[in-house]
Amino acid sequence: MTRSRNPNRASTVYEGADGYWHGRVTVGTTDDGSPDRRHVMGKTKGVVVGKVRALEKNRDRGQVSRAGQRWTVESWLEHWLEHIAAPALRPTSLAAYRTAVRKHLVPGVGKHRLDRLEPEHLERLYRQLVSDGAKPATAHQVHRTMRTALGEAHRRGHVGRNVAALAKPPRVQVEEVEPYNVEEVRAILAAAAQGPNHARWAIALALGLRQGEVLGLRWSDVDLERGLLWVRKSRVRPIYEHGCGGGCGKFAGWCPERVLVNGEDGDTKSRAGRRVVGLPGPLAQMLVEQRAQQAVDRERARQLWRESGWMFTTVTGEPLNPNSDYHRWKALLRTAGVRNGRLHDARHTAATVLLVLGVPERTVMGIMGWSSTAMAARYQHVTDPIRRTVADQVGGLLWAGQEGSDGRK
Repeated sequence: MTRSRNPNRASTVYEGADGYWHGRVTVGTTDDGSPDRRHVMGKTKGVVVGKVRALEKNRDRGQVSRAGQRWTVESWLEHWLEHIAAPALRPTSLAAYRTAVRKHLVPGVGKHRLDRLEPEHLERLYRQLVSDGAKPATAHQVHRTMRTALGEAHRRGHVGRNVAALAKPPRVQVEEVEPYNVEEVRAILAAAAQGPNHARWAIALALGLRQGEVLGLRWSDVDLERGLLWVRKSRVRPIYEHGCGGGCGKFAGWCPERVLVNGEDGDTKSRAGRRVVGLPGPLAQMLVEQRAQQAVDRERARQLWRESGWMFTTVTGEPLNPNSDYHRWKALLRTAGVRNGRLHDARHTAATVLLVLGVPERTVMGIMGWSSTAMAARYQHVTDPIRRTVADQVGGLLWAGQEGSDGRK
């Protein structure tokens, strides 16, 4: 059956010699500049008209994938990791993405065609991860990785929509803030004073620097006369790759020919993480003592000393290893006789103290390196009861013996 050509690359619907109805829709251009015409077919004209209109609607919404390479989920994720994400990300972030992709996403949904992946495929994967014993936070990391990778695929026209943005990951329990009280902080600092690098723990508990930020400090980052500390870099955990091609049968970190793929330090967690912090007088004095002790260590080590400018080092000038630093924290808690807690609880402690003291929220954000006011809101349930307790103590002191001496009516 003959058919007339529609003007301006408009869609066409016609009955073919094969007895079926056909439709053709121009959705864009191919890589060589020629029209990208998509074909649909059906047994009746009405069915084909419906398909044509649906395709036109998706085209107008930007939800039609480009013609060309038919990506699988696995091939796109590997391409995205190595050629798009790798040049732009910090080594630690890239390592987290690689783990999510190669340990969870590729085994779970890697064989699907990228443009045929559905939200339900991802939700099924998330449920399976949790069912197999993974924490909901792990499923969330997998979800965030997939959402980022598919977002890039959508921007480049390889898929018509980001199905990960539609998928619902498992619910994650909000992390509870568990600060140490004043007595516990004093006990920890007293225990730290008996060992090396004790100012490292004072900085964490008083100023709230993250582990990587403290370990990434150099002497060029502090002005002791002005009492200022610049947070510019973050010490990162070493990431290794096999130097043997994987034939040793060990984890990359234990490979005899392992290759370090990241540097000793990297950028702070966010732009807000790069900040200037004022030093309390006692803490500035601790750093004076730290520098003096380092001079003693340098003299003792002699030719074994590695001069690199780090503020906190081993007795030979090597920067502190984040893993060893973590175990030192646990040992400090045992020595101090306080409850076991995470290293990040030291940061929570500093933030809580600042908020209880009534320091303006924006100022606290600057000191802590927060980029969102939502972080301060997480501390509200902790700081409000403490403020009420302080108010009750003041009321009891000033109006003792009177009715309502707790300061309330």
